[in-house]
Amino acid sequence: MRQQAYGYAAVTLFCLGIAPVAQAELKPISDETMGEVTGQGFIQIENIPGDPHQFTRMTLSMDVETRMNVDDVKAGEIDGGVDFAAQHVALGHIARNDGVQYNGRAYNAGDTVPFEAFQPYIELAEDPSEGRLSGFRMGFGQARGSVSSLTSSFSGDIGLKLVDDSGTEFDATLFDQNSQATNYRASYIGINDGSADCAQGINCAPLTQLQSLFVGQESTDGTTGFTSDFFIGFQREGVEWQSPDGTNVINAGKGVFINLPTSMKVDMSQLINQGLPRLQTHREDMGTRLF
Repeated sequence: MRQQAYGYAAVTLFCLGIAPVAQAELKPISDETMGEVTGQGFIQIENIPGDPHQFTRMTLSMDVETRMNVDDVKAGEIDGGVDFAAQHVALGHIARNDGVQYNGRAYNAGDTVPFEAFQPYIELAEDPSEGRLSGFRMGFGQARGSVSSLTSSFSGDIGLKLVDDSGTEFDATLFDQNSQATNYRASYIGINDGSADCAQGINCAPLTQLQSLFVGQESTDGTTGFTSDFFIGFQREGVEWQSPDGTNVINAGKGVFINLPTSMKVDMSQLINQGLPRLQTHREDMGTRLF
């Protein structure tokens, strides 16, 4: 039943992005006529070998700039918990001040700063030995921009750098309520150096403190560049997804897995005490701690 659910979801999501095609009689055209046609396919389909999974990626030749808000998101609600749960999720934001720099461009107060996403894709992972769908994911060949939310449960990876009081940088680690490191249904984030105590707020903060961040990777000029690793996956077992540009392999566990790459560095003390303030995500600015 779960295999069928994954398959139906993948097919439905893919079909929603394709307009209906009218039926018509097919007639051959001459080589001369074909030679006069130039263009690029709207959908590119790739078969990617792997072990133990083989992959089929369907990429749309589209560029998207958007600002959107979603009140409530839950994914992977099963076995008495939720893989991902967040309220007031937003992509993109609105500049609060004149002359603010985002993504290498200057914006004035009230300007929309869009979330940029190029070449959206859906990818299927199949176990050829059993002939079954092992998972599917949705992502972008290139993406950058702000993501805001009030997250209570997170499964996946957040590529944040945290800096302790001594100035040492650590890769951010997700924790459960018992201060155990996990990338499954986490509710805290912090530094995994043996000192984290989420109940006491020692090198650990609730995910709700992380109200806005920027997806992307740091460019040589200090601006936020595009990343190819932003995706959400749905797996019935562990799957090693390859980046569209072929540079990384990301191991996504069973269930819902969100990969949220960012080049941001944050002081751990700031995250514990003030948190990362929310960007303006509504046309009427309701404050940095709106939710």
